[in-house]
Amino acid sequence: MKRLLIATDAWHPQINGVVRTFEKMVEEVSRHGIDVRMLEPGAFRTMPCPTYPEIRLVIERPKKIRDAIVAAAPDHVHIATEGPLGSIARRWCIRNHHRFTTSFHTKFPEYLRQRVPVPESWTYAWLRRFHNAGNACMVATPSLERDLARRGFRNLMRWTRGVDGDLFRPRPDLPGLDLPRPIFLYVGRVAPEKNIGAFLSLELPGSKVVVGEGPALADLRSAHPEAHFLGFHEGEPLAELYAGADVFVFPSRTDTFGIVLLEALASGVPVAAYPATGPSDVIDGAGVGVLDEDLRSAALAALSISRERCRAFALSYGWEASARQFLDNIRVSCFPTGEEAVDRRLAPE
Repeated sequence: MKRLLIATDAWHPQINGVVRTFEKMVEEVSRHGIDVRMLEPGAFRTMPCPTYPEIRLVIERPKKIRDAIVAAAPDHVHIATEGPLGSIARRWCIRNHHRFTTSFHTKFPEYLRQRVPVPESWTYAWLRRFHNAGNACMVATPSLERDLARRGFRNLMRWTRGVDGDLFRPRPDLPGLDLPRPIFLYVGRVAPEKNIGAFLSLELPGSKVVVGEGPALADLRSAHPEAHFLGFHEGEPLAELYAGADVFVFPSRTDTFGIVLLEALASGVPVAAYPATGPSDVIDGAGVGVLDEDLRSAALAALSISRERCRAFALSYGWEASARQFLDNIRVSCFPTGEEAVDRRLAPE
């Protein structure tokens, strides 16, 4: 495989786990001598997503998108999202008998149900049809794989995530936030599906800090004036905030992995979470966090966990290994004999 096209509706300026994952895949996969191209919203006309304006939805003519795929001349197409770009790329692959893979990142049926009264079974039926058309659907954790298999998803393959251990690291020489200790931290999108209110409603000593932006920010600020909302941070400023916390609280029940878990652990910060998909796969039994339906008990118990142990555990997750697994999944599912036959007679539709 010489040319890889990744179709994703989630890309800059969005900041989330999907974007971060594929940023790293572009970087790492390119080191294997593969020319990686992105089919992403920035190249097309878009409109803001209803109820989530920071997400831009492509409203371009399908022909222009199909022409962009043909111009990329990919040996393989990987579809990262089920939005407009992902759907058009999927149809193009099917019509042209072009092998492709997908990945399942978001429990969209649960998210949608929180906004619109649509039964989860309807949305899962559509997603099942979407992903089962490909040669493989990549998932991040064993529990997600079991859940999707139970729902009729086929050709599931495991694909883990990584962390930048150089950026996210303990910083004992920094003074940290000038707030009462202990500091309980949340980092991520401030959205209803993240269940942040469950964290902010806890009776905890010290300080509760939220880093991030999103559609639920104004409501949470109003409901929890005692909490500290620091807005969006990235890079070094974000890494310093992680390192200055005492416990990372992850209240989501619907995340499929949670890269922020690894970023906190690499910073030497233990995790408190519900025993849900993501945390139950990443940290359960590792001694670097506490999973409990009583999130307050989990947060308090996590205070006694060794920061050195958290750091050592996180460093076992690397982006280079994640990229190798990603490429191996493509080769095994789409090029099992080593041949990479692609119909070069394809023309724009």
